[in-house]
Amino acid sequence: MIDCSARKRETDSLTDLWRTIADCNSASLNPLKAEPMAIAESGPNLFAQALVILGAAVVAAPIFKRIGLGTVLGYLAAGIIVGPVLGLIGRGEEILHVAELGVVMLLFIIGLELKPSRLWALRRDIFGLGLAQVLTCGFGLMGAAMAFAGLGWQAAMIIGFGLALSSTAFAMQLLESRHEINSPYGRRAFSILLFQDLAIVPLLALIPLLSPQTAQSNQHPMLTIGIALLAVAALIAAGRYLLNPLFRIIANTGAKEAMIAAALLIVLGSGLAMQYAGLSMAMGAFLAGVLLAESSYRHELEADIEPFRGILLGLFFVAVGLSLDLTVVAQNWLVILISVLAVILIKGAMIYGVSRGFGSSHSDATRLALLLPQGGEFAFVLFSVAVTAGLFSQEVSSMLVAIVTLTMALTPLTVAMVRFFVSQPVAEQIDEDFEGAGSDVLMIGFSRFGQIISQVLLSSGNQATIIDTSAERIRQAGKFGFRIYFGDGGRLDVLKSAGIERAKIVAVCTHNREATDRIVDLIKSEFPNVKLFVRSYDRTHTISLRKRDVDFEIRETLESALEFGKHALQELGHSEDVAHAVIQDVRKRDEERLEAQMTGDIYSGRDKMHTKPVTPEPLIAPVKEGKRIDKAANDVSRIEAAE
Repeated sequence: MIDCSARKRETDSLTDLWRTIADCNSASLNPLKAEPMAIAESGPNLFAQALVILGAAVVAAPIFKRIGLGTVLGYLAAGIIVGPVLGLIGRGEEILHVAELGVVMLLFIIGLELKPSRLWALRRDIFGLGLAQVLTCGFGLMGAAMAFAGLGWQAAMIIGFGLALSSTAFAMQLLESRHEINSPYGRRAFSILLFQDLAIVPLLALIPLLSPQTAQSNQHPMLTIGIALLAVAALIAAGRYLLNPLFRIIANTGAKEAMIAAALLIVLGSGLAMQYAGLSMAMGAFLAGVLLAESSYRHELEADIEPFRGILLGLFFVAVGLSLDLTVVAQNWLVILISVLAVILIKGAMIYGVSRGFGSSHSDATRLALLLPQGGEFAFVLFSVAVTAGLFSQEVSSMLVAIVTLTMALTPLTVAMVRFFVSQPVAEQIDEDFEGAGSDVLMIGFSRFGQIISQVLLSSGNQATIIDTSAERIRQAGKFGFRIYFGDGGRLDVLKSAGIERAKIVAVCTHNREATDRIVDLIKSEFPNVKLFVRSYDRTHTISLRKRDVDFEIRETLESALEFGKHALQELGHSEDVAHAVIQDVRKRDEERLEAQMTGDIYSGRDKMHTKPVTPEPLIAPVKEGKRIDKAANDVSRIEAAE
């Protein structure tokens, strides 16, 4: 039998109280089946908790997005409300462990968008800027912990370096939502975060060495590092020789669900392999993504993982809010508040100084300082291990978790402060990589006009090298499978790298008139023998391009407007032949007017324009010459005959 009165006294949360009441009600209905029913009750309770979390997230995230604070802070607020405030859900740490898969999948998708060659190009930022950031922030915060908290250097070191790690989830989510991952400061932020993920390995290995409990040391730190390196090498070998054949076999079967399962298997399998080797799951998933970055299946993999990544990453932010201990915050609110401000200011100042030392502009350094001043999710892991090792108490750990959580919650606000320190907006950039460029057609510009032209060329079996200056357009086109190169067609070195010397036609499809004229003038000067096909902005631009002797030009709206008018005539009752003849007449008059304007001014050829309805003339040539049949015409005929 269940002692209901005793159990009700032992409850310390609303969730536990609900579970106790349910158990007791079941016991009163059927005492013999009380325990089995209590066990079965956990299933519905789990679904009820999921419903509460989803409901809170659905309400809070759009509201915070609407008021300009971002969905990240909305998810955090949802977790705090349903957890610490209302007590509807407990055990936020357990949910956090599951939700960290969202971070893992986020890093896998980021890895898919990177090539190993690009990672090698970032080596200076990863092992230079990243190392400098961790060391300076770690020792700086360690000194503050020793000076103001009175902690020993061992505990202060773990606290300092734990707080030096920033939140990959928060930072990358903000960069991704602002489309700034490929900006100069975005690449540097990613490099710092990547090194921080690597730094968690030696930090975890350092804890047993600093612990007063000598029995905590299970194996030599060098052995841990060696195992981690071997695991990375094994994953690289598997990615090179096993992953692509695996996806090829599955794709040939046509089983869509198997492809999704394989994608999840790769992400979770690589993450767990790295975790068992002493690295983080996020690091393993990232490496798997990088190894598949040049795979022909990368776009399908990204589409398969994206829904799981989105929901789990949102759940991660909710779980961070759930795990906040409001009792600790209430008892030590002043210490926590001062510590939060100190962490943000110290980290921000040091990140700014280190970034400037590595050549970042004031704008980029400021953005980095305001993006990465928070604590990170790996700090939770580091502090829990430190408590087990006896470096500091559980109370100190709870305060540290509260500090990290609050710094994470303030991140969207610190990022929003950029406009007070930096005036110019950041422009997304992509590395100029022209590997494999060069074909018969070089297309400059890939907006709506260029996209349609590309379909004409590709449908006829012709290859086109496409360059564009919009990183966002390139990123979106890449999701459809297009290979577009980032570059400014108004630069001579870009044109040469893009293969203009082997192109038979250069199609200038840019929509900005000034940019088009600059590109045309450069090509006419440096490559006078290439055929220039140019998109013109309007009638005046057409005249300007013709005076530059381009081989072909067309106004971007001419043919679409004529086709529009043709269908309008047919809808009004005219036959298709009549509509076609009218369109040809309009096209002919427009060309004659352009020729007149070339030698005169913009008002020349006005007689070729219709400003009011006209009496239709025969649109088909008569079989024989017409004759007048009126009386005046007969009199003239008699006079001519008499003469």
